[in-house]
Amino acid sequence: MPDYPDRAVLEGIVNALIHRNYMEIGSEVHIDMFDDRIEIYSPGGMVSGISLEGKDLLKIPSKRRNPILADIFSRLKYMERRGSGFKKILADYEGQVEFDETKMPVFEANNDDFTLILYNLNYGSNYAIHANEEKIQGDTQDDTQGDTQDDTQEKIIKMIKENPQVSTADMAKELKIGIATVKRKIKKMSNVSYVGSGYSGHWEINE
Repeated sequence: MPDYPDRAVLEGIVNALIHRNYMEIGSEVHIDMFDDRIEIYSPGGMVSGISLEGKDLLKIPSKRRNPILADIFSRLKYMERRGSGFKKILADYEGQVEFDETKMPVFEANNDDFTLILYNLNYGSNYAIHANEEKIQGDTQDDTQGDTQDDTQEKIIKMIKENPQVSTADMAKELKIGIATVKRKIKKMSNVSYVGSGYSGHWEINE
């Protein structure tokens, strides 16, 4: 059995390229591969600006940020002219023999980023459960410990001090985690801020 459904991976990559915000200089689409999952990151959140939290993914209408690109990919038969990528990805996973609820694809979006997480169907069946428990535990620790920094955040601080212009992609590569995870960590660090934009900007640490 394949580790990932072909159509879900293709749909995820095509959507990342079509719907990314090309006005955001200094960022790009990233595909990070791990033993247990693939993370596809795209600059720019939902076109409508909505958050996906608490939403029924099957009822979210399809909107295109770059209609010309969408038309080109449609003519190349890489995507359909109508229909939600969410529905296609979920349907492709649910149709696999090895699928269970722990391998459900995860869609994360805010105003600036969109990340799709596709789980390896042949990886340990309890991985996604463990990952979700770890996220819940991390959120609980954030609520009770305030600005206490974990080991990953301390490493991020160290990298910024060594190179204030270090990119989140380089941080992710060094830490062996996804770019989306790095950005989530940084957002929780009230003492870290990015000044400027794109490659000309830099990180600042408020001691």
